[in-house]
Amino acid sequence: MSKEKEKAEECRLLIVDDEEAARFGMRRALGQFGYEIEEAGSVVEARTRLSKRAFDLMLLDVNLPGKSGLDFLQELKIFQGGAPLVVLITAHGSERMAVDAMKAGAYDYLPKPYEVDDLRLVVKNALETVKLRRENARLRERLEATAQAQGSLIGDSEAMRRVRALIEKVAETEATVLVRGESGTGKELVAREIHERSRERRGGAFVAVNCAALPSELIESELFGHEKGAFTGASARRQGKFEQANGGTLFLDEIGDMSANVQAKLLRALEERRVERLGGSESIPVDVRIISATHRPLEQEIEKGNFRADLFYRLRVVTVEIAPLRERREDIPMLAEAFTHAAAEKYKLPHRHIAPATMRRLMEYDWRGNVRELKNTIERAMVLAEGDHLQPHDLPEEIKPAPVAGAARAGAPEGALDVPFTADFREDRREFERRYIARCLEETGGNVTRAAAMLGMHRQSLQHKLRELGLARRYVAVATDDAEEQGDEES
Repeated sequence: MSKEKEKAEECRLLIVDDEEAARFGMRRALGQFGYEIEEAGSVVEARTRLSKRAFDLMLLDVNLPGKSGLDFLQELKIFQGGAPLVVLITAHGSERMAVDAMKAGAYDYLPKPYEVDDLRLVVKNALETVKLRRENARLRERLEATAQAQGSLIGDSEAMRRVRALIEKVAETEATVLVRGESGTGKELVAREIHERSRERRGGAFVAVNCAALPSELIESELFGHEKGAFTGASARRQGKFEQANGGTLFLDEIGDMSANVQAKLLRALEERRVERLGGSESIPVDVRIISATHRPLEQEIEKGNFRADLFYRLRVVTVEIAPLRERREDIPMLAEAFTHAAAEKYKLPHRHIAPATMRRLMEYDWRGNVRELKNTIERAMVLAEGDHLQPHDLPEEIKPAPVAGAARAGAPEGALDVPFTADFREDRREFERRYIARCLEETGGNVTRAAAMLGMHRQSLQHKLRELGLARRYVAVATDDAEEQGDEES
């Protein structure tokens, strides 16, 4: 038995139709693919079968005795995530009902009479969606299972396991820690994790200072505080970050940007564990753990005379190196999944899954901005996406693959039909179809009936293709209106 058929056998289908011949035809068309298929001739029988076992997909006829398929679709919501995907089988000319059904939660619909190939394609696409949801569910389980152990540091690569192991060792000590890594890798998250895992320090404050964000004339006041009248504008006494972090942790981000004068005062504060406010004479004791971070090669900065060697050795008692994201690409799926959930909650959006082709693009990209860039990219895609999945065209241009030169057809506007090359024939063909059909619809001003005529397709087939390519939200309402206008003209 082929691997493809073995995978297909994992999929359970329920055909709900009161016509025995219709059920037989669907079973015969789909049986060769190894799906596990059961039948029901009514809503009552379908409800009984669903109560006994779970199904991945239901082919549901609208016209059923006793209770319609559309009413049963509403009832399926009570299954709380255990309900199967539903493909609605509609009578000819009931496209408006089908659109309403999709809004109510149906995955897709097929109008009678339908071609066998259309049935097989809809089922194949639906079950691919089921598979994707399973993979996402497993990924979420992994995220939840490891969240407590990993804290806020997501990733299961060898590099991240080393980081977490080092955090465990240093958290219970008072050693100063230097966190090194490119911008966007999560240096502050490491510092916070060390603080939270410290038995002595986690009850105190975690105070962060970005040394690169403050002018050199202000950072000294920011760190050590000042007395009233210490300088122009100092209208009142102010505690510095050292005092605010007393009993806790002071995180000095981008320490390599600190001026030489402040470096000297910082070294003295570390050695004496005391600070003096600007304009004051009192020596104030502070109990602070220092964690610093930088993306700069401090050894080179020492050679250039920009950073003090004695301060460097004082800060780097323990060094934590965070690898850039391009060197731990296996962490990208977990990070991306976490960011989709966070974006959905942050912007009050429906949760969207990441399509396999999109995930491949995310895995292939180098992410010079590291985790921060990935997070921002996912947020942007979540806000702009239209379908249930983040598709490759939802990504920024720089993450999409470069188009193949000369791919545009003769006579088309330059770049109108350029298609990406991803070494995945099915994905490239899908992208070409999406752009080609969108171009035809632009030519007809969004008139689906006219576009179908240009393409040599039936209007219903084009409607199905629009849903398949993620263009339905933009054009399916127009298609329905076109159908009504055409019916008015014929009458």
